[in-house]
Amino acid sequence: MPRALTTPRLTRGFFARDPVVLARDVLGRVLFYKTPQGLLAGRIVEAEAYTGAADAASHAFRGRTVRNAVMFGPAGYAYVYFTYGMHHCLNITAEAPGTAGAVLLRALEPLAGVEIMRARGDRGPEARLLSGPGKIGRAFGLTLEDNGRDFTRGPLGLAAGAAVPDREVAVSRRIGISRAVDLPYRFAIVDSPSVSGRAPTLALPQRGRGD
Repeated sequence: MPRALTTPRLTRGFFARDPVVLARDVLGRVLFYKTPQGLLAGRIVEAEAYTGAADAASHAFRGRTVRNAVMFGPAGYAYVYFTYGMHHCLNITAEAPGTAGAVLLRALEPLAGVEIMRARGDRGPEARLLSGPGKIGRAFGLTLEDNGRDFTRGPLGLAAGAAVPDREVAVSRRIGISRAVDLPYRFAIVDSPSVSGRAPTLALPQRGRGD
């Protein structure tokens, strides 16, 4: 089972796209982290896109800084930031080098390492262990040392999992922000018990992919 959760690993080309497209297509993929304590893994059920200079809610809105430098680099790297004095949030970089873009992972369905996750503080229902960006950071033991990790190699990665058909995906405005709130950049799997906050209900238009 562990090997099935970590392979096949997604390649650089999967990530090097518009963040909005990537945010939708990471749904159903598997985030994993091979730690000394054991394998942690979860199926991505909610994600938000953040672009660059045109997105007032993006960390890259005012240009490159020491904090957001990873967003301007190659796609497929971890952008981890610390917020509210307590949470480490995990993003996936997108776009071509030099163009800022990232996808915030908002919620996962636990697949492996649940007892390790619980030992880090959350005693609630299993389906809610990873139901928010801060919960993901805590359960996976993320710190700023994980900023810049390459998802295509090393202990932290993304596996192909199973793509989610459009009929099972909903889109809405992003939540937990105060700027650019009307952009429909939040994607979630309909009816997943692990989605954070209020689940979006507006279904995507069918793309005719047959998936």
